[in-house]
Amino acid sequence: MSELSVAVFRPAVLRLAGHPWFRRLATQSRPGRSLARRFVAGETLEEAMAVAGELDRARTLAMLDHLGENVTSPALAVEARDAYLAALAEVRAAPTLDCAISVKLTQLGLDASLQECLTNLEPVLEMASADGTQVMIDMESHPYVDSTLEVLARVREHHPNIGVCLQAYLRRTERDIFDLPPGVRVRLVKGAYLEPPDVVYQRMEDVDAAYARLFTTLLARGHKIDAATHDPRLIEGVRRRVDAVEEGWGRVEFQMLYGVRRDLQAKLAGQGYPLRVYIPYGTEWYPYLTRRLAERPANLSFFLSNIVRI
Repeated sequence: MSELSVAVFRPAVLRLAGHPWFRRLATQSRPGRSLARRFVAGETLEEAMAVAGELDRARTLAMLDHLGENVTSPALAVEARDAYLAALAEVRAAPTLDCAISVKLTQLGLDASLQECLTNLEPVLEMASADGTQVMIDMESHPYVDSTLEVLARVREHHPNIGVCLQAYLRRTERDIFDLPPGVRVRLVKGAYLEPPDVVYQRMEDVDAAYARLFTTLLARGHKIDAATHDPRLIEGVRRRVDAVEEGWGRVEFQMLYGVRRDLQAKLAGQGYPLRVYIPYGTEWYPYLTRRLAERPANLSFFLSNIVRI
């Protein structure tokens, strides 16, 4: 797919997905829910833990992602907090699994206030710290970057097991990495939100180049890095750089999304590289699904070809 095609296709799909009629089609039709199950482990924590167990048997690590963002009330933020605590309890009950969790700050009340978010986040971090479970803060759309990094800075001192996701397509990220707490774990992704051109790189080759630069800088500055990408060229670049650093694989692991490039996941795990798979679950799966639809024409084609059969 050409750069021009990507630049046109991705925003078009994300805008299409914003229409109520398309949402109804995707969430209420059999093909829509079938496609969702390709990328989402299920709607329950039990289904997500079952996937984590399957991955463990395939020599692959796991990260639980309870889907949802931008809650509209304090009660919903508390509900999200309790869902994270329930996930940590399940991880505690399965000590043989290496299973991290990912949290979204707008799911914990960030839109209401920074303090509400911190109040809900703190018990999650306390429980995770007690068990030594890794917690990663997901990065959301660009207006939340400053507040996300502020939350990280506030909690990092007392909870060293927390890390943060950074997006390579954001132009500002190459400045942000120099303000990170020393040694904090970083999950490096390309980025999947629809953002204005002055905020993100528009060309795919520029995003890839930024990803490579960011990875190299983070590695040189002593961070632990989750190289979250399905791009074979970037994966090869990561392998070369880490192989050149003494004990580099003690600080770096590959990460991929559930249901994406399963062939590549199996290959990396089979070769003995550290690999963790991000396992989304929950009832609020539609925004996540739309970002997966926008990444590859094949995903949208699969959905539309099945729609015409019903």
